[in-house]
Amino acid sequence: MQFQQLQYFVAVAETRHFTRAAELVHVAQPSLSQQIKALERELGADLFLRARGNITLTDAGEALLPLARRILADTDTARHEVQELVQLRRGRVRLGATPSLCTGLLPDVLRAFHDRYPGIRLLIEEGGSHDLVRGLARGALDLALVVLPLPSPAPALTTVELLREDLVVVSSPESPAPGGNGREVGIGDLAGERLVMFRHGYDLRELTVAACRSAGFEPDFAVEGGEMDAVLGFVRAGLGVAVVPRMVATRAGHGLRVTPLARPGLHRTIALAHRSDVAPPRAARELQRMLLER
Repeated sequence: MQFQQLQYFVAVAETRHFTRAAELVHVAQPSLSQQIKALERELGADLFLRARGNITLTDAGEALLPLARRILADTDTARHEVQELVQLRRGRVRLGATPSLCTGLLPDVLRAFHDRYPGIRLLIEEGGSHDLVRGLARGALDLALVVLPLPSPAPALTTVELLREDLVVVSSPESPAPGGNGREVGIGDLAGERLVMFRHGYDLRELTVAACRSAGFEPDFAVEGGEMDAVLGFVRAGLGVAVVPRMVATRAGHGLRVTPLARPGLHRTIALAHRSDVAPPRAARELQRMLLER
């Protein structure tokens, strides 16, 4: 029994006409008829009753039809799965992320992804959540790690919460500890500190400034306008203190004092986002799975 014979059999069963079935499967009608007869000989039973152009299924044909449809469907599924796997041997994933996540979260996950799928190119775009949402909307990104809540108005995006991260204060060990005791610092204590501040459009800038204003003071900037690496470098040099994610502070290593924020502290929620109206490519979905299972 051949796959092609089952395909021809189903086409005749559904059209109840040999000529139309042949057109449907793009084969000459005599060839289709010969294959149907060969299938009947192999099975030892007639599959169709042919009477003056009126084609009906025999009992044997009725029994075979659902089985043949299932075999054809399973074959299509197998072909699709193999093609999906082939796609993971080459291609690309366009991932957007905030600079702090590129420093803290992504290196380990991207290394694991690259080790498993070395043929997939990883294209990373750093930016604030506003910029990344725009990149998703115009189709320039497959996935993006963004800070919730999303900027408004935002396009139709599907988001999955990834992590909730504490923020901490970093300072130079050669400078006095913020808050005085070195064990923890309140937001209000930052009124007496000069801050090294990120550029406009940076999620951490907006979060820190809003927290200071809620505590009743306007933050004093020693330096402003930098990206994550620059901010950490300025803090190491003793120019001021900065509020950064704990994951970044932990990875930054030597040359920084890390002081937790006193309760209730500051936190940020990170989510993985993609457009709701477009399914991400297979490689992007695999990276998404690895991020969610990290």
